[in-house]
Amino acid sequence: MVVTAFLVVFATFLAFEYYKWLWTGYDLFEKQGIVYVKPYPIMGSLWQLLKPTATVRDFLIDVYNKYPTATIVGIFDQSRVTYMLRNPELAKKLAIKDFDYFTDHRQVITEDKEPLISQNLVNLKGQKWKDMRATLSPIFTGSKMRFMFELVSEIGAQMAEYFKQVSKNERTVEFKETFSRFTTDVIASTSFGIKVNSLKEKKNDFYVTADTMTNVKGFMTGIRLMILFLLPKLGKFLGLRVIAEKTTNFFVRIITHTMNVRQTLGIVRPDLIHLLLQLKKGMLKNDEIKEKLDEEDSFAAVEESEVGRVVVRRQWSENELMAQCLIFFLAGYDTSSSVMSMLAYELATNKDVQQKLIAEINDVHETLAGSKLTYDVLQKMKYLDMVIAEGLRKWPPAELTDRVCTKDYKLHNDDGREFIIKRGQNVWIPIIAYQMDPSCYPDPEKFNPERFNEENKQKLDPSMYMPFGIGPRNCIGSRFALMQMKVAFYYLLLNFTLEVCEKTQVPLKLIKGTRTQPEKGIWLELCPK
Repeated sequence: MVVTAFLVVFATFLAFEYYKWLWTGYDLFEKQGIVYVKPYPIMGSLWQLLKPTATVRDFLIDVYNKYPTATIVGIFDQSRVTYMLRNPELAKKLAIKDFDYFTDHRQVITEDKEPLISQNLVNLKGQKWKDMRATLSPIFTGSKMRFMFELVSEIGAQMAEYFKQVSKNERTVEFKETFSRFTTDVIASTSFGIKVNSLKEKKNDFYVTADTMTNVKGFMTGIRLMILFLLPKLGKFLGLRVIAEKTTNFFVRIITHTMNVRQTLGIVRPDLIHLLLQLKKGMLKNDEIKEKLDEEDSFAAVEESEVGRVVVRRQWSENELMAQCLIFFLAGYDTSSSVMSMLAYELATNKDVQQKLIAEINDVHETLAGSKLTYDVLQKMKYLDMVIAEGLRKWPPAELTDRVCTKDYKLHNDDGREFIIKRGQNVWIPIIAYQMDPSCYPDPEKFNPERFNEENKQKLDPSMYMPFGIGPRNCIGSRFALMQMKVAFYYLLLNFTLEVCEKTQVPLKLIKGTRTQPEKGIWLELCPK
């Protein structure tokens, strides 16, 4: 009896201690006077994402709408303290004015497990990130987009030509895959100096490897990514990688071979490899160091901060430059194709918008009178820019961006009481919640490019629109992404209309997960004009 009683007491004690350990710190926001999403052990506030139909998109919008008067909402990402900035003006203050307190993203990729990938711009921290950002900024100026435009335009024309030649049945396609193949070809050409036609050559090595790199389907892949993102310490212990080593090696071989051939034979081609080789030799100067967004730039384009305009003398290794090639590929391949496929769906289900866009494209084509499309002509297409801007509002490439506090930061809660965001704690900026706020965008579910016409866009609160992020950590490749999207729709709608078909899911339903992914894909028919 005594032994049994002792075991019961001991088990109760262990259970109590385990319970305390699970809940440690979960009263933090209450002490700070901040409203918060109720946490539960292990998952913290993110327990809602375990629901069968839960998406991060819905979670962020729901939390944002639930606390309409709050400036900050507390969230526990498991046990990680996270401050969701519900007020976009506060987000702007932390991400821009007080950027030195919030310079870094949360890291998932570690240098010891993935030494090459960990050197990419998104993953870098502190001064090394600042130096790399400033080093790479000259590559993404307007003049460099003009430099690369012809390569992108060729791929757009190639895509349209492919669909002109196939049978009617082959023009009913899943658009996420279609645009993934398009972006593969664009990046192969502009970043790696390789010409491929992934629509025609379905199993080419470049596309297959790219698809493998970004594919999140499959039970084991899902488990691996869940551990890496939700339980990073366990992932590190198990030696898990975000990207398989053989996949990384494939791109390393391509980049190394291309660089060697270019240097040996003196080949010059208007692409990223050429610009990186110039960087390596110290020949690429930021001649546009004071460049501002001009009147013809897209409404969605972001301006480079002072961080990106600093002249850097630092020498970079070949591996460090290779890492940038890989991140450009990852960022351009999946996010751009996702946004474009959602935009194709919106055009197919909003025929008035599609017809107005087609009319503008036809007018521009007639004006060219057989001449080639140019970057400057594309930039002047106002309605195309409005359509892209609205697509990025409703379906931004990233629905959430984060910052890690790098030194203690004082703030005041909604009652005026001071509290501190401590070094190492996280801040979330819920991009999708801002961009779906009906106070700024009436009837936010409606696809309405007129929100961005010359009159209306002047009335918009710019802090409520950030599809490419905010502050010095915004997307360095926004101009490139916009150019790629505009080229794709210019050539497609010059030759076809986008129509719903039997396979089209209307309305769209998104699958559970961290990515915006339609339940049944985006199936549409391309009908020749």
